[in-house]
Amino acid sequence: MTAKRTFDIVGGLALLVALSPLLGVVALSVALGSATPGRGVLRRRTVAGLEGEPFTMLTFRTKSPLAALPLLMHVVGGRMSLVGPCPLTPGHRECAGEGRRRLSVRPGLTGPWQISGRSDLPWEERELLDLHYVDHHWLGMDLTILARTLPAVRRRRAARFA
Repeated sequence: MTAKRTFDIVGGLALLVALSPLLGVVALSVALGSATPGRGVLRRRTVAGLEGEPFTMLTFRTKSPLAALPLLMHVVGGRMSLVGPCPLTPGHRECAGEGRRRLSVRPGLTGPWQISGRSDLPWEERELLDLHYVDHHWLGMDLTILARTLPAVRRRRAARFA
């Protein structure tokens, strides 16, 4: 087991335990606030995992950053990493050609795309960030990205409400 995978398991489990009350509150909030009964609290999306192996990614049915909390289960289960390339659908153009390199690592809960502007980035720039990460990642880079993720999410959230 690599240091990165060990870090993912330990970090993912610690976050799941620490955030479990919040997971319950968000799930209950989504369930009670759903306009369509029977839809469930989780959204399912097929994404390309390690080596392009498709899996069903689960997120809460909310537009807040809390939607990503169920992804911690995928981190602990080995389908995702705490830090990695942005998860994409298996047929996405960034998963073909030279972009196929991105499938040599697990997709991440966060990554360079998250701390660099996320949805504000052009596709080409996000692809370059992901490929740079794939080619040069190491545990120190992961720790830096993790440390910068929460402030980046807070900045974008504050900007939307200003």
